[in-house]
Amino acid sequence: MATPRARPPPAPPRPVAGMAAAAGQEPGDAGPEEFVYGEEDFVLQAAGWGDEPGSAPSHFDRALLERWDDRMERGLFRYRLGPLPTRLLPGPMRMVAQLNVQRGTERRPPQPVQSLRQPFDPAAFNFTRLRPAELLLRLRRPGGPDPLLVAINDSPLVRGHVLLLPEPARGLPQALTAPLLRGGLEAALLSAHPGFRLGFNGLGGCASVNHLHLHGFYLHRPLLVESAPARPLGPPHGPGLLTAVPAPAFLFYAAGPAGLEAVARDVSRAAERLADTGLAYNLLITRGDPPGGPAPDGQRGLRVLLWARRPSFGAKAGAAFNVALCELAGYLPLPAAPLFEEITEEEALRAIREHLLPEPQLLRLGEDLAQLLAD
Repeated sequence: MATPRARPPPAPPRPVAGMAAAAGQEPGDAGPEEFVYGEEDFVLQAAGWGDEPGSAPSHFDRALLERWDDRMERGLFRYRLGPLPTRLLPGPMRMVAQLNVQRGTERRPPQPVQSLRQPFDPAAFNFTRLRPAELLLRLRRPGGPDPLLVAINDSPLVRGHVLLLPEPARGLPQALTAPLLRGGLEAALLSAHPGFRLGFNGLGGCASVNHLHLHGFYLHRPLLVESAPARPLGPPHGPGLLTAVPAPAFLFYAAGPAGLEAVARDVSRAAERLADTGLAYNLLITRGDPPGGPAPDGQRGLRVLLWARRPSFGAKAGAAFNVALCELAGYLPLPAAPLFEEITEEEALRAIREHLLPEPQLLRLGEDLAQLLAD
């Protein structure tokens, strides 16, 4: 694990251009704190789970969670997040179900999406309307990717649920870019928590706001997608295919910081190809084993899972839950107690796989992506 460098006391917060001033804004709510980091701050091997040895949070974890907790105490969220009942569904997929009634009833309604290429609409809700106090940090590495703002998600899944935003004033639609993904990969390495994940819901893949962003959240449970082995699709270091998981996915892997740029480039090119072929996509960044399975020395890197799916526009009538990045990864935030208590792995998999491609189509797509990225 890299040792964080000594830091001077935090500088006074700096305002961020383009953010809306809010009535009732408290004095001193000028915007996010600058979080300047270097490669020496990357945590190359995450800490243990819970009370395991070495489970201390990183400087990034402390900065994010302290500010997140402060905003919760100040009532900036749509609801106060209480205990979240959680259970492991019996079955080989080890899916994690979690009850979050308030998110199901009190979150902002998702924006209507009619196209995979829908342009940004400044008249619709977007992140330039966030109050300055909703912004926690501005992540910046000198000589690194574009800075990212870290903002609260005001309808949180779990403690520490945030959004990572490129400069909101640019008005970028929700279409994955290599710079955003590179910044997200670096954020993953800044955390020492094994369950800090980042993800992306594309248009037609249950994105609720058409303004470019990643989700970041702390889930205190391991998921099968971290360790399941992948089938190679082409040359070494190219994408693989995960099949023994809740939702088959294309797998990309970075063993360490040196591999982040190539992974960000390849994944963004693959996502663009999916959109070109009329498919929606979701993505997850997580700590995990190499594609072939656990390494003999126990070393882990970053896994990026890319799911190709049939586009889904609007809520599906009668659906028990929406299928977005969390559900595809095997984490089920559920809105109702009876559903949480009664759902089985078989039922959950049936609901998830309705949105996925038939295996022959997925395999042909994998061959196409492998060829694209080999060129």
